[in-house]
Formats: sequence, C-alpha cells, structure tokens
Amino acid sequence: MQDGTEVQFRSVTLHKYVSAENGGGMKLTVDRDSPSSWETFRLWRVSSTEFHLRTSQGTFVTYNTKTNIVSATASTPSLTETFYIERNERNRVHVKHVTSGSYLQVSTTNDITADSHAVPGWDDNAATFEMTIVSNVIHGDYQLGNGLGHDKAKQVLTRHRNSFVTSQDFKFLNKYGINTVRIPVGWWIAFDPDPPAPFIGGSLEALDTAFSWAQLYDIKCIIDLHAAPGSQNGMEHSASRDGSTSWPLYISQTLYVIDFLASRYARHPAMLGIELLNEPSAATVPLDTLISYYKQGYQIIRKHSSTAYVIICQRIGNADPLELYKANIGPSNLVLDLHYYNLFDNYFVNKTATENIQFIFKNRQPQLQAFNDSNGPLIFIGKFVL
Repeated sequence: MQDGTEVQFRSVTLHKYVSAENGGGMKLTVDRDSPSSWETFRLWRVSSTEFHLRTSQGTFVTYNTKTNIVSATASTPSLTETFYIERNERNRVHVKHVTSGSYLQVSTTNDITADSHAVPGWDDNAATFEMTIVSNVIHGDYQLGNGLGHDKAKQVLTRHRNSFVTSQDFKFLNKYGINTVRIPVGWWIAFDPDPPAPFIGGSLEALDTAFSWAQLYDIKCIIDLHAAPGSQNGMEHSASRDGSTSWPLYISQTLYVIDFLASRYARHPAMLGIELLNEPSAATVPLDTLISYYKQGYQIIRKHSSTAYVIICQRIGNADPLELYKANIGPSNLVLDLHYYNLFDNYFVNKTATENIQFIFKNRQPQLQAFNDSNGPLIFIGKFVL
C-alpha cells in the first residue's frame, strides 16, 4: 500500500468492478465484469490507512457532500479527496471518506455514493468491496520516505550511505585502473539538508564525500541527474510517486538544480562532467522540449566551466539516438550517452546470452560507426543491457 500501488475494487454484492468512466473526469460506476485501466486506481499514501485514489487519466476520486455522489473529477488532492481504507483478512475493504465519515457504497443505479455513516458488515453489503493489488513495483526514494516516515527513513538512508560505498571502493577502482565513476543524484539534493517532504536530507554530504574520495584516489566524477522534478520517465529511479511523468512542467526547477551542481563542483579537481538528465521517456517528453532543456543546461554548465563535459542522454522507448546527435546542443565537450536495452525489445525473447552479445557486435557496431563518421558530439555507451 505504498505510493504508486495499483488497486482494483470489486463489489461483493454486484460482482462488478468500480470504474472511472473514460479513465477519469466523470462519476464512478460499478458495472464492469472485468477490469482494465479505467478500473485501476493508483494510491497516493497519506498515512498507513489514508489514501488519495488517482485514475489512469490523472484525476482524483472525490466526494460531493451535497449530492453524495463519488466521482473522479478532482485535478489535485486535498482532504476532500482523502479516504480511509479498512481491510480485513480476506482482502475485503470498506472505504470511508475521511472528513465526512461516510462510507462508499453501491447504489441501486450502479453508482458509488457516500451517504451512510453506519459501520457496514463484511459479508454481502453494499459498502464492502474486494480489493486486488494489481501492481506494487515502485520502490524508490518517494516510497521509502513517505512510507517509513521521516525519522525511520532517515535512519535507513544514513545506514545505507555509510556502508554501501566507502573510500575502500574508490581505492579498489584505482588499483584496477578504473578512472571514473558516474554518480546518480535526485533533484532534492539542491535543497539539502532539508529537502521537500518526503525526501530525506544527507545526499549532498554523501556527494561531497564521494568527490573527496575521488580526489584522493585520482578518480574523476560524472554527476548524473537521475531523478528530475515530476519524474522524466515514471520509473522508481526517477523518484516517481505513482509511475506518472510530469517533468516537462518543471524544466525551470530542473535548470536550477543543474546550476546548483555546476556552481558547487565545476572547479573541483575530480569533476569530469554533468549529465543533464537520465533516460527521459520518448512517450511523454517531446523532442523539442528536451532539446531546448539540453541547450539551456549546456549554457548553464559553460557559465561555470569551459572544460567540463556536458552529457545528454537519449530518450528511451521509440526514439532514434540520431535525433540528439544532430541537434546542435553545444559546440565543445558535448557527449551523447547511449543506453542500449535488449531486454525491452521483443526480438530478444528467448534469446541466449551468446545471441544477445552477437547482436551487439553485428548490429550495434555499425550504428556506432555511423556516429563516428558524422560531425557531432562524442559518444558514451552508458549501458549495454542484455
């Protein structure tokens, strides 16, 4: 029941699923025999028992106290959109509106109303639903901080930062000739030591320490903005709350983070470069928006350093890496970071490891050679993932 968990509700009396018509923007109905996206709600966790319910189109379930009708029409959540979910051992639930104390129940017209304050039973009752957890796969910084609460999450992250990577790791890398590390950071690092909730402070101190170790062992650092405000790809490593992406709305805030990082580390002896964004989604990030952001980010870094590498990452999904190679982001020390993922391509289903590797040699290599034959940025292969 963390942020982003996908759930479905089935009436025990009608044996039909609760549905947000058109994926949101209308009233809730209980008239579907089988569930799909309209019948799936994403949780925004308020507490261990209180939640906002978000539809597939991004609206929130809300309750109109005048009409007693429950709909999916709120654009942003507040107390009016907060519901208490009470569960029993059979995964049956009662859903109660927090401020009014009214229980959600099925009406005679297959709508959802909230016009009863009486505590319902767990058997055949109009206010009882079977809740199915469809997916609970997002386990990122947001889920950790908001799920555990600030104090416990701080304990967990402090223990993690003090033990996961140490100075001995940098010594080991130096011993075996590895001369650069790529360090992912989240946007809230620019607001340390008190970042916006639910994020936990301490990441800036950890990054400062990493730079000190890198300098000690003659290793360079690439800072990689892995999590941008609003999430650029909906994945847990981008700190998405519920799998959705809204990063294009937060470009100015992202540029602030880049300026913060560049001003702090550009002249550090261990600095090699800054990656402006990790793996923006081709499905939700328009190319012209991304190019504009990369050009602005390039200029910000150049304001602080004429030599630091500015690294731009390709869009993941259905996008051609050449779209950025030819975009004329900046004239010097520009690097295109290519991430090749075989695992997301149906072509590789049931392929062996050897077949995957041979594909890299026979198919990827000509594309890389085409990059080398063009007059464009340097190429960095950030990932080959089988």
